[in-house]
Amino acid sequence: MTSKLLYEGKAKQIFETEHPYEVLVYFKDDATAFDGQKKGQIHSKGILNNAISSFFFELLDSRGVSSHYVKKVDERTMLVKKLKIIQIEVVVRNIAAGSLSQRLGWPEGRVLPRPVVEFYYKDDALGDPLINESHIDVLGLASPEEVRYLFEQGLKINSILTGYLQTKKVKLVDFKLEFGKSDQVILLGDEISPDTCRFWDSDTNRKLDKDLFRRDLGGVEEAYQEIYDRLKS
Repeated sequence: MTSKLLYEGKAKQIFETEHPYEVLVYFKDDATAFDGQKKGQIHSKGILNNAISSFFFELLDSRGVSSHYVKKVDERTMLVKKLKIIQIEVVVRNIAAGSLSQRLGWPEGRVLPRPVVEFYYKDDALGDPLINESHIDVLGLASPEEVRYLFEQGLKINSILTGYLQTKKVKLVDFKLEFGKSDQVILLGDEISPDTCRFWDSDTNRKLDKDLFRRDLGGVEEAYQEIYDRLKS
């Protein structure tokens, strides 16, 4: 990349463009878990996450969900609209796993009677804690109307993705979304990939996501590749 680096995160770099309202997102192979305590690299992860995220953004756009995505530039880079990120992570859960299993005492794999939407305060220093609408109001993160919109968008995106993934024999266990504003319009941002979603094989519940890295289960690169292959099949 020859453009000016604006920001570097755990998995991506953001570069400026000639257009003041657009930036380039470069996907790295770096992988982290447990708030950065565990670090490593997943071969070709950046290439696959860029391709998978581009696919999902294009799918959602065709179903009426607006995002920051403009186009895929090359195998590791996408062009996106510059967003002022809302400091709320929206997590949608369909099946008990991870922290939800721990909090509710439900075994991993138990199907929830309906999707659960959770909000987390996007703050690395605090470990992205779980928050509710009252916390959001006190912190001034979003208006009640914006919170309702995030909630509804989370459910809409969940419906679209679960419906599509069922045709690919993949369960969408849970996933994280981030949103931001462009000209005061809220758009879906960040990425949708095995880094931000839990994907399980529909028949075997075999994990096809970053939990393989988190739990040292092996086969991480193969799982990311399999998700991409299934999407394109």
